[in-house]
Amino acid sequence: MALADILVIEDNLELSAVIRDFLEAEGYSVAAASSAEEGLELLDSQAVKLLLLDIMLPGIDGFAVCRLAREKYNLPILIMSARHGDDNKIIGLELGADDYLEKPFTIQLLIAKVKAHMRRSYEMNDNRQLLTDGDLLVNRSSMQVFLAEAPVSMTMKEYELLVLLLNNRGKALRKEWLFGQVWGADSFSEPSTLTVHINKLREKIELNPKQPKRIVTVWGVGYKYEAV
Repeated sequence: MALADILVIEDNLELSAVIRDFLEAEGYSVAAASSAEEGLELLDSQAVKLLLLDIMLPGIDGFAVCRLAREKYNLPILIMSARHGDDNKIIGLELGADDYLEKPFTIQLLIAKVKAHMRRSYEMNDNRQLLTDGDLLVNRSSMQVFLAEAPVSMTMKEYELLVLLLNNRGKALRKEWLFGQVWGADSFSEPSTLTVHINKLREKIELNPKQPKRIVTVWGVGYKYEAV
């Protein structure tokens, strides 16, 4: 299954299809789920950048999904709900949502909010020259890495992989996606080379590479960068 920029969890299939069509017309890749359970599975298996979430879902409701998603991932969450009133908005925002849209809403408003959150969360962050995590510092302008103020020697692939992981910290990234981003779909390298580079990175930035705290393995998926 292809990786998606945006995940839509909405049990109204007609509305979900309309949202998907308009977002794809804007250049986003979109995955859709009609239940909380299906949505959480997709969220765990793909490098989703933004979640559009209905509240009134069959089974587990959207508020529970919002709480679970916020506990595991640092991504914008936009709630779409027919439940009006400040009480529902407050609940959603306190559970970790970044925005709350009352149904019915215009597609134009939804797209504008999606663009604003994507720009705020990723375009600005992607342009940061300094990436930090504890005593780890990456200077993107000079392409240098420092650990406890000491320079760390890295190959270009190791550096690119580290920046990609840092920019997606807290998110489980599939091996296939990481390989495609760093080596390219047309690379002649074997996908197993990703594992080699991950191990080398761990040797350079982990206190105990055999028990990594920063770059952790997500079994059956790939890897995730955990902030120390």
